[in-house]
Amino acid sequence: MLREYQTVKSIYGPLMLVESVENAKYGEMVDIEMENGTIRHGQILQVENDKVLVQVFEGTSGIDIDSSKIRPLGKPQQLAVSQQLLGRVFSGLGTPKDGGPAVIADKYVNINGNPINPYSRDYPNEFIQTGISTIDGLNPLVRGQKLPIFSGSGLPHDEITAQLARQATVRGKGEQFAVVFAAMGITFEAAQFFINDLTDTGAIERAVLFINLADDPAIERIATPRVALSAAEYLAFDCDMHVLVILNDMTNYCEALRQISAARKEVPGRRGYPGYLYTDLATIYERAGRIKGKKGSITMAPVLTMPEDDKTHPVPDLTGYITEGQIILSRPLHRKGISPPVDVLPSLSRLKDKGIGVNKTREDHADLYNQLYAAYARGKEAQELATILGEAALSDEDRKYMSFANEFEKRYVSQGYYENRTIEQTLDLGWELLSMFENTELKRIRSSFLEKYMPKFRRNS
Repeated sequence: MLREYQTVKSIYGPLMLVESVENAKYGEMVDIEMENGTIRHGQILQVENDKVLVQVFEGTSGIDIDSSKIRPLGKPQQLAVSQQLLGRVFSGLGTPKDGGPAVIADKYVNINGNPINPYSRDYPNEFIQTGISTIDGLNPLVRGQKLPIFSGSGLPHDEITAQLARQATVRGKGEQFAVVFAAMGITFEAAQFFINDLTDTGAIERAVLFINLADDPAIERIATPRVALSAAEYLAFDCDMHVLVILNDMTNYCEALRQISAARKEVPGRRGYPGYLYTDLATIYERAGRIKGKKGSITMAPVLTMPEDDKTHPVPDLTGYITEGQIILSRPLHRKGISPPVDVLPSLSRLKDKGIGVNKTREDHADLYNQLYAAYARGKEAQELATILGEAALSDEDRKYMSFANEFEKRYVSQGYYENRTIEQTLDLGWELLSMFENTELKRIRSSFLEKYMPKFRRNS
């Protein structure tokens, strides 16, 4: 029999202070029954003797202190999981939002998950094909990796994440792949864009969507990525699937964390964010990975918008410490009409060498991306020089590299949001672009690869 308490002392923001509560536990779920009989849900955030601080998921508006009853449920927040999750749209707390029935659970899991024993972790080393050349060709995504997308206000991160959700796949026969998409603090229009895009292309069948809208309570936003990762862990480690988790937008999550921290009157850290922001982000990001003896994997692509495009802002700064690289979207490229506007030079996948090569992508992959990167970097330098001195001041060689940089952006970086390139198409395009140089200038590619691959593209050029 669950005990009821009618001892609400005070309410501030989304938080409720309740007194004289026996045997309360941190993280325990509670039901809040209002005077008219409606039920709201909450979670115990802090316990001090017989006093508890409850965060209310639906917000505290309209709750009467004197008449409301609190029932601790004796269990943490849980999610019902089964393969019925696939193809469905849920709220940020995991309740159906698509008009369908509730999920018939294989089991219930604690949304906070269990830490993966570092000894049990397996090293990420298998390629995931996204169909996006700037990722597949230059910054490959590897199963079990955490590769964030750094964006800015007004940049098309929604389009690139939808493209990832549609196109990402693992190579090889008999491999099951799924996408878990968690949206935090997004507009209704953005939510409909994701749902319609995945539905129209059929990708919804292998996807699970958890949607927290901008006008939904901030408390729900705190739970959304954990709910999504609980679904991903079940699909990966119980159902042997390879799961890509997209978290969009982690900046909105951190803003919600700051809001709750301020309501709790905690001492603020950098820019008002709580001092435990790094630890909190780590509890989310570190749930990605592979486990020895398990076939499935969780790969993560968190998306975050950098306020004022500032990479030193606490959210991108701390994310960079925890994750294995970053894909950076460029405002100047976006203005030039290049889509997706991935800024190749500062973007980095720290695990790219582990997921490429023979039997993974192709033997020439590593040499090719080194040469493309070097040639593009030199071309960008030539463009800057032309801006300062004028194009007439450039040498013939500098002009050639500047021409390469322009072609590279136009044909390799820009591909639109609905072109799905295989890794072979991406690599061949790289060779085609490099065919404008003599072999003697391609110093980063082994001569054996030049002899094997270049003649075909020299004939075509």
